[in-house]
Amino acid sequence: MLYDLLLILPLFMAATALWVAILGPTDSIAQPTVPPALQWAGWLLIVILFFGIFWRRGGQTLGMQAWRIKLITHTGERPSWKQALTRVIGALVSATLLGLGYAWRFVSPEKAYWHDRWSGTRLVVIPKKGQD
Repeated sequence: MLYDLLLILPLFMAATALWVAILGPTDSIAQPTVPPALQWAGWLLIVILFFGIFWRRGGQTLGMQAWRIKLITHTGERPSWKQALTRVIGALVSATLLGLGYAWRFVSPEKAYWHDRWSGTRLVVIPKKGQD
């Protein structure tokens, strides 16, 4: 997740720069150039597209590739856009509720996060080359 954050933050900065270029500067530092609702909506769209594109393409973000983790459905296929969207929104909910959705993995019999259960997906570890 940290690796992916390092890729998403520059996208957030580029989106903010684009909004500032479109909306123009303000007269006061106390007045934000970009309305907060627009800023948050843009960031949410970036997160959804970032994870959705990577998960739909190959089941892995660049950060997941580094750790040899892959997202698949319960049938072993790549997740659909609906599953990717459900998982992203579910992960945000899991995190905002004091991380309970992530902690659920440690008490769940199937070792699944809340957002995996909601989206019908699971994470699998890809074995190293030569280890089967």
